[in-house]
Formats: sequence, structure tokens, C-alpha cells
Amino acid sequence: MHDGGGQRVLVRELLDRYGRTYAEECGIRLRNTPQPLYQLLVLADLLSTRIRASVAVAAARALFDAGMGTPRRMLDATWQQRVDALGEGGYRRYDESTATRLGEGAELLLDTYGGDLRRMREAAGGEARALSRALQELPGVGPTGAAIFLREVQGLWTEFAPFLDPKAVQGAERLGLPRDGAKLARLIEEGEEAAFASALVRAALDRGIAEEVREAAAG
Repeated sequence: MHDGGGQRVLVRELLDRYGRTYAEECGIRLRNTPQPLYQLLVLADLLSTRIRASVAVAAARALFDAGMGTPRRMLDATWQQRVDALGEGGYRRYDESTATRLGEGAELLLDTYGGDLRRMREAAGGEARALSRALQELPGVGPTGAAIFLREVQGLWTEFAPFLDPKAVQGAERLGLPRDGAKLARLIEEGEEAAFASALVRAALDRGIAEEVREAAAG
């Protein structure tokens, strides 16, 4: 499976079966406007803790369904409303601390960037490290959360593509694919970077997915 043709077959199987971003799974229609970008940030924050991805997605949905889909509305909600929404999504282990940091993060985002992550993008000047550092200035957003945001946003903010976080690289290794982002990018079509990275993450999180895809590609 190490030849280029075999790798392309495997990658196509992976994308056909699991090529869906976590933003799509959460129902976020990602566009270059403040609201969906903020929702992606919230999702990335929730995904970065040691909790199942499905629970993080459900918790983000619950927050947005409760009306907390913008920094202003997140800040204006009470702490208890945030806790209740997170609990409804099954995010109970970290609900209280997360409710606090979501409020603090929304406030800082409003104060520093007018609630608009496009201003943070502009300030980063196309540098992934600069954007990662800026994201980590928000309460509760660490290197993992910043990397998840970059991984998901690269289809929209293409100057950051191809971007693979450590979990996506782990998935590539499990599938017998190269670890290098540029080499992996040659195995996909333009515009598939975010979906591919998410599919690799799913392979990293679930050994059964990696085995299924490898068997399908070999057969």
C-alpha cells in the first residue's frame, strides 16, 4: 500500500466513508462571516478536552440551539444557562469550568476583535503559528483547540492549507500514509484538505475505521 496509486485508492476510500468535517457534523455552515467562525471556535474548544468527539459536537449544538451562537449572546447568557446547555449535550464532566471560560472568551473576543475572528486572521498575516498564538490568548483555548480550529478552517482560509494537527498525523500513520502535509496534499483534490484532515482524525480515534478503510482499499 506504499505506492502512490495504492495510497490514492486508500485516501479515496477514507474520504468517501469519513470525509466530513466536525463543523459539518455539528450543523455549522462554515462561511467567512463572524457567526459561523465563532461557532467553529466554540466547537474546537469543546473538542479539545478529553471527551468523546460526539459529545463535544452535541454540546456545541445544544449551546447554539439555546441561542448562544455569537460572542455577544454567549456573553449575555447567564453562567447557569451555559451550564444547562452543555449538560443537555452530555458535556457534564467539564460543564462548569467550560461555562466560565466560554463567557470569558466571548468577552475577550468582543473587546479585542469586535467579536469578529476575521480580524484575528488579518492580524496573523497568513502565518499559522501567529493565528495559533492569537487563538490561545482566549481563555481555555490551548494548542489543541487552536490546532483543531486551523484544521477545520483551512478549507475556507486557504492560506493555512494544508494543515494537519498531531491527531491527523497519527491517523495518517495508522493508515500507512506519509506524515508530511505536503505529501498528503498531493493525494487529494484541491479543496478537500479540511475533510481529509477530519477523516484522518477519525482514523486516529477509532482503530476499526483504519482497518475498515485499509481492507476496502486492498479489496
